[in-house]
Amino acid sequence: MIRVLVAEDSAVTRQEALEQAEQLKPDVILMDVHMPRLDGYEATRRIMERIPTPIVMVSASLDRDEVAISFEALKAGAVTLVDKPRGPDHPAQAESARRLVETVKLMAEVKVVRRFPRRERPVTPPSFPGPSDRTIRLVAIAASTGGPQVLAEILAGLQANFAPAILIVQHIAPGFTEGLAQWLGHATPLEVKVSAPAEGVRPGVVYLAPEGYQMGITKDGRIRLTKDLFEDGFRPSASYLFHSVAEAYGRSAVGVVLTGMGRDGASGLRQLREAGGVTIAQDETTSVVFGMPAEAIRLGAAEYILPRGQIAPAIRSLVTRG
Repeated sequence: MIRVLVAEDSAVTRQEALEQAEQLKPDVILMDVHMPRLDGYEATRRIMERIPTPIVMVSASLDRDEVAISFEALKAGAVTLVDKPRGPDHPAQAESARRLVETVKLMAEVKVVRRFPRRERPVTPPSFPGPSDRTIRLVAIAASTGGPQVLAEILAGLQANFAPAILIVQHIAPGFTEGLAQWLGHATPLEVKVSAPAEGVRPGVVYLAPEGYQMGITKDGRIRLTKDLFEDGFRPSASYLFHSVAEAYGRSAVGVVLTGMGRDGASGLRQLREAGGVTIAQDETTSVVFGMPAEAIRLGAAEYILPRGQIAPAIRSLVTRG
């Protein structure tokens, strides 16, 4: 049986939430983002310092301030963000409730560690053999559960003069993609935006796949957005993106699969590797959920398997070798 502590607007003060977490030692904490007497970010930070527990942020509003708090809570150690199930008369109630239950079950298995403010340690990038005769023009990244935190870390590690365009598919709760773009934009000197149809990609700009669309890229460097069928169970799908990148850019591209549940991205990453692109999967130790990277590794799609802290240095190294 899974023990769940629900911290929501009718519940408690911040101190009471901390005390309940320490006394009950739940497997998962469901934390409402907006509570009159409880700041979700500050509560998350203190819980992760005192009694590390998987925290799922639950939000029913797309208010800008609430969205910002949601992503700051992820930065503080919350493992994922879900939308609050709708009322019993809402047509999407059953589906949103199912997603929440599945998330709770999965997050109960996640191992989290105590979070303390720490000084950043220098990271040594992995070595790549010999000089490269290729020029990296595009980086494609896929992520799901635990992804926003790693994306922020990767983008923060890229300089303002980073040349390739970056395309990202991040599985996230409905309505939060625009907020994710804004939040990531504060973490990096690069421009971050939600992609638009037929938009020409520009060097050093980060493009997020919009909600409900498959995102691809054409050979002349234009975003292709479609309502094509779901691939690997998702729209946007990471495999859809990687298939497109393999066909359009081949050996001039880098593909990265980050933490996340399921298998989305694995088949597309394999095609990209077969087309000559450089492919990377996040390792098990630093993944919140080792699903997507594990499947990519199983299929032989990942040329390199790296901890999260080495991914940005690896990308920089690949780009500067060209």
